Amino acid sequence: MAQFPNTLKQAIEWLSTFGKDSDGGVTRTLYSKTWREAQDALKKWMEGRGFHTYYDSIGNLFGRLPSDDAEAPTILVGSHVDTVKSGGKYDGAYGVIAGVLAINHLYEKFGKPKMNLEVVSLCEEEGSRFPIACWGSGMMTGVYSLNDVVGLMDSEGVNFLDAMKESGFHCQNYSLRNNLHAFIELHIEQGPSLEKLDKEIGIVQTIVGQKRFRITVKGETNHAGTTLMKWRKDPLHGAVKMILSLYEASMQYDDNLVATVGQLFVAPNVPNVIPGQVDFTIDARHPVESTLIHFYERFSREFFLLGKELGLEVELSKWHEVLPVQMDSKLNDKVLNICCEKGISYHVMNSGAGHDAQLFTRICPAAIIFVPSRAGISHSPFEYTSHQDLETGLKVLTQLLYELAY
Repeated sequence: MAQFPNTLKQAIEWLSTFGKDSDGGVTRTLYSKTWREAQDALKKWMEGRGFHTYYDSIGNLFGRLPSDDAEAPTILVGSHVDTVKSGGKYDGAYGVIAGVLAINHLYEKFGKPKMNLEVVSLCEEEGSRFPIACWGSGMMTGVYSLNDVVGLMDSEGVNFLDAMKESGFHCQNYSLRNNLHAFIELHIEQGPSLEKLDKEIGIVQTIVGQKRFRITVKGETNHAGTTLMKWRKDPLHGAVKMILSLYEASMQYDDNLVATVGQLFVAPNVPNVIPGQVDFTIDARHPVESTLIHFYERFSREFFLLGKELGLEVELSKWHEVLPVQMDSKLNDKVLNICCEKGISYHVMNSGAGHDAQLFTRICPAAIIFVPSRAGISHSPFEYTSHQDLETGLKVLTQLLYELAY
């Protein structure tokens, strides 16, 4: 075991060497060579610590500490091993590594558990290679089937199923998990809340809902020098007014509502031509579905009124939607009590980012535990969480698994 890490800090640095970039980031996309190397290394590391390991047919990796009770359910803990391009070393990886170390510590101190303990390194969550996210947890929970990836290509034209087979996985009939007692995910926050509030642990009560829209504003292309302002049908003028009204409206809701215009396309995109069409996107998030619906109805009504006022044609389409998901209140109460008993500061909060845990709520109780992210930076080589905060998260996870399984 000399070649493998023994501590949390060592393990995070060790795993980050698989797919390490020259800028200090990590690139480990689904079914890539570096992804498979990282999964195989984790498998050997867990085997060296006494875990029974196995892959499922799509590449999710499991390390199991079985109970002597053949009828016992399983507590699953873990996260994902894939990354965005030049991402950080903590996102996903921390939850997998901490799961291994927590279960290993409990076995060494207390022996076999009353419930099976199992850690999972989910094959994919980010959606950074193929246009699908949470593939690993989605297959485990019945959200996806193989039909959902037929025909999917990455940016280089590689077919999803071909990439999966090239990595050594040949999924035919996938069996859903039906014996899970709980799923626990330990994760960096990927936001600034815990750091700004000076809290050590985040207890996630809700993963926010998301709605994404594409707005098309059509006007009239014309000469920039010969068309008077009063005669123009300028879709960029309309889009600017719409975006301003969107941001102003968002400020009239509670702090949990966030709205982002992330993409803007202007055609023909020529300096001396009045545009004929402008497209822009909206990403709106909130933990309460009715609030998202109200916000959508409000800004869409305003957009159509502005279009009519300026003589523009407005089209609005929703292209992505995720409902808010509640984490399990009993599991959260256990985490809260652990923090109180151990004198660990905590904050009950929502998650503005999606996580695998939200899919597991379909089949079992689930919880997410956050640790702080410095400056809220994530998906970046500058992603960082202090060793002390990482160890605090591991301590809470270990105690939670002890209370659930022993």
